[in-house]
Amino acid sequence: MTTAPEGWYAGANGVPYPPEPWCLAGSLRVSAFRVPAGQLPAEMTASVPADHSPIRLGGGVTVGAAFVHYTAGGVLQYEELLVALAVRRGAQVRTSIPLIWVSSERSQRGGRELWAIPKHLGEFDRTASGPDTETSMRWDGHRVASLSARDGRGVLPGRRQLPLPTAQTLDGRRCTARNVAVGRVRRLRARWTFAPDGPLGFLAGRSPFCSAAITDAGILFGLEVDRS
Repeated sequence: MTTAPEGWYAGANGVPYPPEPWCLAGSLRVSAFRVPAGQLPAEMTASVPADHSPIRLGGGVTVGAAFVHYTAGGVLQYEELLVALAVRRGAQVRTSIPLIWVSSERSQRGGRELWAIPKHLGEFDRTASGPDTETSMRWDGHRVASLSARDGRGVLPGRRQLPLPTAQTLDGRRCTARNVAVGRVRRLRARWTFAPDGPLGFLAGRSPFCSAAITDAGILFGLEVDRS
């Protein structure tokens, strides 16, 4: 059993994690894909609460994929790959995260217990040189996804606040949370590769319709949480 730092929670499996909200620092490289609703795997909607529904536009749904690099300056430092689905409840628009991998057991346990986010442990490789970043992730020894990215010029001046609200259900628990990121929004040239036989195979061969990098970012996760 790992000893928890003062003020941290001891997870159900003995892995400690910070109390909410988590104050994190790092960078995000995210792309959005359009996927026909009929080609969306069932597991992509497993995290969506019953009172929310995926947003459909022209028979398709918007799926986001992101590699996130959390650095020193936040409560945890780790790598992350997530896939998110745009959902809504009435006029409220949120994201639901059904598939996500992290390199930290503390992040895995905290994400599951605090916000019903079904984090798995993955194996990450990341190299960065100037504006170029290469990131890949394997799960149980099998390749899942990789991203070759080049950060471009800023889209907006200065640092901007971006809302990242989530709606989740896991093991019969429902949770919504208000989360925000503050960072520099940049253009991104992104080349994704997804293993056709992997859990993100439904994205294999698809090109994103938009991509962006958020650098010098501060992320606050779990500011306002509603559990039921």
